[in-house]
Amino acid sequence: MRKYVDFQIHKNTMNPLLENHELPQFSEIKPADIEPAIDNVLEQNKKQIASLLSEQSVYSWQNLVHPIELMDDHLSRVWSPVSHLNSVMNNEEWRTAYSNCLPKLSEYSTELGQNKALYLAYRSIKDGPEYASFSVAQKKIIDNALRDFELSGVALPSDKKQRYMDISQQLSSLTNQFEENLMDATNDWTQLVVDEKELAGLPESSRDLLRQTAQQKDKEGWMLTLEFPCYIAVMTYADNRQLRYDIHHAFVTRASDQGTGNESWDNAQIMDEILALRHEQAQLLGYDSYAHLSLATKMAEKPEDVLDFLNQLASRSLPMAKKDVASLCDFAREQGHEGDLESWDVAYYSEKLREQRYQFSQEQVKPYFPVNRVLKGMFQVVEKLYGLTISEIKDVDTWHQDVQFFSITDEHGVLRGRFFIDLFARPHKRGGAWMDECATRFKKKQGVQTPVAYLTCNFTPPIGDDPSLLTHGEVETLFHEFGHGLHHMLTQVDYLSVSGIHGVEWDAVELPSQFMENWCWQAEVMPLISGHYQTGEALPQDMFEKMLAAKNFQSGMQMVRQIEFSMFDFRIHLEYDPTTKVSQIYNVLEQVRAAVSVVKTPDFNRFPNSFSHIFAGGYAAGYYSYKWAEVLSSDAFSLFEENGVFDETTGRSFLHNILEKGGSDDAVELFTAFRGRKPTIDALLRHSGIAA
Repeated sequence: MRKYVDFQIHKNTMNPLLENHELPQFSEIKPADIEPAIDNVLEQNKKQIASLLSEQSVYSWQNLVHPIELMDDHLSRVWSPVSHLNSVMNNEEWRTAYSNCLPKLSEYSTELGQNKALYLAYRSIKDGPEYASFSVAQKKIIDNALRDFELSGVALPSDKKQRYMDISQQLSSLTNQFEENLMDATNDWTQLVVDEKELAGLPESSRDLLRQTAQQKDKEGWMLTLEFPCYIAVMTYADNRQLRYDIHHAFVTRASDQGTGNESWDNAQIMDEILALRHEQAQLLGYDSYAHLSLATKMAEKPEDVLDFLNQLASRSLPMAKKDVASLCDFAREQGHEGDLESWDVAYYSEKLREQRYQFSQEQVKPYFPVNRVLKGMFQVVEKLYGLTISEIKDVDTWHQDVQFFSITDEHGVLRGRFFIDLFARPHKRGGAWMDECATRFKKKQGVQTPVAYLTCNFTPPIGDDPSLLTHGEVETLFHEFGHGLHHMLTQVDYLSVSGIHGVEWDAVELPSQFMENWCWQAEVMPLISGHYQTGEALPQDMFEKMLAAKNFQSGMQMVRQIEFSMFDFRIHLEYDPTTKVSQIYNVLEQVRAAVSVVKTPDFNRFPNSFSHIFAGGYAAGYYSYKWAEVLSSDAFSLFEENGVFDETTGRSFLHNILEKGGSDDAVELFTAFRGRKPTIDALLRHSGIAA
C-alpha cells in the first residue's frame, strides 16, 4: 500500500499564489497570476484524487480522507486571497480574472461531488471497521461527506449529472454578476452639493466626511455617495427632505430598472434566472423546492419549522411594531410634517423622536467610541472571557494602508489565531461587514496550521487628524464580526472539514457573532470600549442609562423588518413555480409586506435587486438564520446574566463547548452541553423588549 504524505504546495517563484508563504503576499499578487495558479492547483488535485482511488484496495482515513483535506486546504489557501481582494480592491482587470476562474472552480467542485468511485470509497469507510474507532468529529466528516455527495447529484444518471454541473456553473456566474452590478451601481452614483445650507441638520462630522470625499475627487463642495456612512447620515439627519429623497431613491433602486445607472446593471432578470436554476437543481435531486434542499444542511428540519418560527415571532412583534409606527406618525405631525410619512422620512423622524423621548442620539455618543479605543476594549472583553491576549503585529504585507494585523494567544502562551482587519469604507470595496477565512486550523505532518481570518467593515474613515468615530450600532457590528472571527480562530478541531465554521449548520453559524453583541450593552464593559477621542473621558453614566432606555426603541419595527426579509427569501424559494412566465419575486414581496410590514414602501423601491445576502451570498432560503441563531445567542447570554457577564467559569464553558468545537458535532448538542438544556425563545423576546 502506498503511503501518502502531506500535500505540498509546488514552489513556483514566478507566481506568488503558488509560493509556500505563511501569509498571502498581497502586494505581489497580480491579476495575471490568478488563472495560472488556479489551473495549476486544480490539475494537481485531479491527478492526486485519481491516484488515491486507483492505488488502494481498502480505503482509510490516512490514505483517503486526510489527503483530500490537504488538497482542499491547498486550494483554499490559493483562492482565499484572490476572492478577498476581489471584494476589497475591485477593478476591471481583477474582476475579469476572478470571474474567469469561477466556472473552473464550479466544475471541479461538481466533478468531485459526482465522483462515484470517491463516493463509494467514503461509503466503504463508513461501513468498515475503522469508523467505530473514529472521534465524533471524524464521524461527522464522513457523514457530512456522504450527504454532500448526494446533494451534488452523485446518484443521478449521466445526462442529469451534466445538467446539474451546467446549473452549478451558471449559478456561480450569475451570483457573481449580481454582486458586480450592485457594486457598479453603488459606485456610479454621486451628487455634489455646493451650498452648505442644503446640508442643514447634518452633524459637523458628517459634513466633514462629505467635504473630504469631494476633495478626494478634486471637487469643491460636499460629495454625496451611496457608501453607507454617507447614506445613513443623510437619511438620519438631513433637514432637506428633497436631499433625503434623492439619496434614498438612488439607494433603493440600485441595479434596477428604476435606477439612474447603466441599464446593463439591472439585476431583475438575473434574479429570475437564479431562482429558476436553484429550483431546477433542487428538483433534479428529488426535492420539492430549493427551500427543502437548503434545509438539508441546517438545524431546521422542514419548511414548516421555519415558517412557524417566523410567524410566531411576527405574531409577538406586530402589535408592538404597529404602536411604534403610530407613535412615529403622531410625532412627525407634531413636528409639522404634512401628509403620509414616507420611507425617506422614517429614519429622520425616528432619530428626532429618540432624542425627544430619551434625550439621546447616536451622534452624541460617537465621540466616546473612537475606533482604536473600541478595538482595544473589545480585545479586553474576550481576554477576560476566555483568557486570551491579543497583540498587534506590524510590518505585515496587506492590501491597503488602513489594514491592521493581530495575533491571539491563550493563557498558556499558545498561538490560537491571527487576523487582518479592514475597517473603513472606500470606493471599489464591497459594502457591508463580514468575516472570511484566510487559513483554517488543520493538523498536518509539519504541525497545526494556525487559523487566519479577514474581518471587514465599512465604517466612516478618519477625517483630517481626527480618528474614526463609531456609532453604538457600528460598535455592535464590530463585535458581531469579531464573534464570527473567534468561532473561526479559537477552534481546537484538527480536521479541516469541521474546523472553525466549517460543517456548522448555517442557521447556527450566527450564534457566536450575535452572542458577542450582548457585551456592547453591559455597564462593566463601557469603561473598556469607550473614551472621548479628545479627553479620554469614559462614557458618562447618565448617557449610558439613556442608551439603555433607548435600547429597544422601535424594536418591534426592527423585528418585523427582519421577519419581512426572512419570509420573502424563504417563500420565493419555497413557492417558486416554473410554469409561471412572469417574475414572482415582487408578487411574493407584496404578499409578505401586506402580512408583516408596518412602514409604507414606495412603488419605485427595488430592494430585492440589491439583496446580495440571498442572490450573491450564502443565505438563499436561509436569511431566517439570523433570527433562528438569535434565539440561541440570547439564550446563551442569559446564562451570563445569571452568573455575571465576566464569570470565568461560564466564559470558559462557552469557549470549550461552542467556540472550540466548530462543526465537530450537531449545533443543538453543543448548545445543550453549554446551556444544560435545549434553547427557548424567551430570552430573545425579553432582550427585544417584547413580552415572552
